[in-house]
Amino acid sequence: MERKPHFIALLTFASAEESNKTTPVSSGYRATIHFSFEQNHFTGIQNFMDTDLVFPGDVVNAEITLLNIENFKEKLYQGLDFDFYENENLIGHGVVVKVTHP
Repeated sequence: MERKPHFIALLTFASAEESNKTTPVSSGYRATIHFSFEQNHFTGIQNFMDTDLVFPGDVVNAEITLLNIENFKEKLYQGLDFDFYENENLIGHGVVVKVTHP
């Protein structure tokens, strides 16, 4: 079963100095996403729209598919900002540009 993306976001990856991440990530990257008003963290699959590799410090558009969000989908809206993590390390920030699959 193919999952449909829930939204498109503008992602700003933190620099290597800020995130301690020195290697690029490829499309399909799974990060932990945290929305400021929600206690839970969500796994989000990031499929980059204009490139296959993203380096620390890059800004890209990506389709995001969230896992296990049955009670959360209706809370997504254009302009919603969020942070994304790898383990406990902050990797970057994002802003919802368009909700694609409510």
